Amino acid sequence: MLKKFVLFFLFSFSAVSFGQIGGRYAYQFLNLTTSPRQAALGGKSITIYDEDVNQVMFNPATLNADMDNHLAMNYGNYYGEASYGTASYAYTYDRHLQTFYAGISYINYGTFEGYDENGQATSDFTGSEGALSLGYAYNIPYTDIFIGANAKLITSSLETYNSVGGALDFGFLYIDERNDVNWALAIRNVGTQFTTYSGIKEKLPLEIIAGVSQELEHVPIRWHLSLENLQQWNISFSNPVRGQGNLDGSTEEDKVSFVNNALRHVIFGVELFPKKAFNIRLGYNFRRAEELRIEEQRNFSGVSLGFGLKMNRLKFNYSYSKYTLAANTSLFGLNINLQ
Repeated sequence: MLKKFVLFFLFSFSAVSFGQIGGRYAYQFLNLTTSPRQAALGGKSITIYDEDVNQVMFNPATLNADMDNHLAMNYGNYYGEASYGTASYAYTYDRHLQTFYAGISYINYGTFEGYDENGQATSDFTGSEGALSLGYAYNIPYTDIFIGANAKLITSSLETYNSVGGALDFGFLYIDERNDVNWALAIRNVGTQFTTYSGIKEKLPLEIIAGVSQELEHVPIRWHLSLENLQQWNISFSNPVRGQGNLDGSTEEDKVSFVNNALRHVIFGVELFPKKAFNIRLGYNFRRAEELRIEEQRNFSGVSLGFGLKMNRLKFNYSYSKYTLAANTSLFGLNINLQ
């Protein structure tokens, strides 16, 4: 009954069809991968339920007492001078009910050269965005169902334009202990701008993610399957580079099939030795692979890999994600048990 309810809930959201997802919302940084572990598994894994406090930023229902007094810090370089980082902390006031979460995320876009409408150089400018999150989770009594929520205060500064907003994340997690399967649902960035950049209110990057993961019984592997952007069905776009030329000089637009568009919602990852001191992780993001692939050239876009190494109360995490031949990203993370 629970699985049927979750499936019905997901399809009710994903039935609406829109265009592609990029470039239409403010505060897009909110949907960036939050940790090396997430990135190595392809991004947006929402079913991990252990002491990794990074998980709460994407699914608040994963907050639990094992995260008590754990601190996580992550940093990575994105394209050009852009850098991105997060920090997360959990504290348990009462081991039965009262575990709370606080987190911050930021992105710095670096320095840009300024020019006026005539092409004359002006002063350089910068851009940065950040968010402060507070979260709480609750285990429904006598069940294996967990629910949680994050409240976020968002700030953005782009050249001389500034904006402040607020958003809520909602999470759901069901743990099937008999089969070691976790089912999860996250609804992220439900909110609004409090102050706008230039008088025009923009939408926030609402996203609905569903996920399932399972640790195999006789093999030390846990696989993760995530379905991203379920708030809209059509997330594909026609790439003009892949258009077919005709004899009359016209170009036939690249067409995206039903199956191709469906696969763009899928992220798959595996974690080897998930409960040991040393973990190896691999992931594949179908949407990233399809949007960034180059015709007639193999560049492994969408592939990601990483590892985690635990030493006493410290755990170091690293991930490498393949985007294009010219741009790839590495994320570094440190988890500290402050007990």
